[in-house]
Amino acid sequence: MKLSEELKARGFIHQFSGESLENILDGDKRTFYLGADPTATSLTIGNLAVYMLVRHLADAGHTPILLIGGGTGMIGDPGGKESERTLLDDVALQQNITGIRKQVENILNIKDVTIVNNADWLSKLSLIDFLRDVGKYFTVNSMIKKDIVKDRLDAESPISYTEFSYSLLQGYDFRHLLDEYNCTLQVSGSDQWTNALAGVDYIRKTRDADAFVLTIPIIVNPSTGKKFGKTEDGTLWLDAERTSPYKLYQYFLNVDDAATDALLKIYTLLSLEDIESLAAQMQDTPQDRSAQKALAYEVTKFVHSDAAAASAKAVSDVLFGGKDVEELSPVEVDTLKTEAPTATVVDATSLIDALVDTELVTSKTEARKMVEGGAVSISGVKILDTDFNITAGDFVNNIAILRKGKKQLMVLSL
Repeated sequence: MKLSEELKARGFIHQFSGESLENILDGDKRTFYLGADPTATSLTIGNLAVYMLVRHLADAGHTPILLIGGGTGMIGDPGGKESERTLLDDVALQQNITGIRKQVENILNIKDVTIVNNADWLSKLSLIDFLRDVGKYFTVNSMIKKDIVKDRLDAESPISYTEFSYSLLQGYDFRHLLDEYNCTLQVSGSDQWTNALAGVDYIRKTRDADAFVLTIPIIVNPSTGKKFGKTEDGTLWLDAERTSPYKLYQYFLNVDDAATDALLKIYTLLSLEDIESLAAQMQDTPQDRSAQKALAYEVTKFVHSDAAAASAKAVSDVLFGGKDVEELSPVEVDTLKTEAPTATVVDATSLIDALVDTELVTSKTEARKMVEGGAVSISGVKILDTDFNITAGDFVNNIAILRKGKKQLMVLSL
């Protein structure tokens, strides 16, 4: 299968400039770039989709450049928001650049990747040079028609000249990379389409050369229409300190069936044949959640490591899959204590009291009904005796899992 065909089949293609996708991807190998403004110390799951595209392009022999927008990050893109971006100071900007650079090197694991910072050349531009050598090639007439500007104007949301000039800087970036690295392709999210086209037009006018843009669609949950990567608790980050590998694993483990096939194609390096097989399993035995388990493991492994994915899976299997606590490593036990709701009890604590104290039930009367109805267990063993006391013998690695029903639980320690 040609690269253009595979990327289409995986759902990576939203828009592209030029006459054909085949001409961009299936002919001579290109140098291409992806830009990211350092607006935070970490990338998000939403950002990860386009980095997966970078990985596919690199694996096919195209040469990646990753541009960190130390310069454009001080300006701000006018698209996708209703007001001006808060300008970062130098200290915050450098912290963000350091965090993103480290993540990019880790998640892509590409030996020959070049990482550049556009502050290195944008900071050397004088205002007169910028207006003469860049500004003269862009008309205000065309710029106010760009969706990212037009939407702000239509909403009567003020837009400063600072953000209005963003696309000119991005266009200058593209030409600089063409001159320095013979870079002829920019990849981005679909929200950067008009900004990226500015570079194509600028290169055509000033270098009489062809350059191209390829964008991916915004990844959404087909069931809800909402962007992936957002939860009730907030954004899913790629930084393990901000979103743990376990939480990342759980997020993808719990996506609904309708979304799983598309996410496997975008967020994993599994072959299309393997994904098709997982889709068939999901259709035949949806209760096994084989596709979701593969998705969760592959994403966690890609973002963090094999060890992190295995640990997240092991903890999840103990909490929700019937795996014994004694099978966990010391590190996994620590993860379990960190990620699950926990409580401390004393030896010989009444089961009824433990259920109430941990707020798994609201009263002793409810606790007795739950026990008598067979809805309560300790570390997988169903308890039917309302006079049962929890003792040290019920603990393994100083852990016991008190469960009410299938979904409500508390990790107990002595």
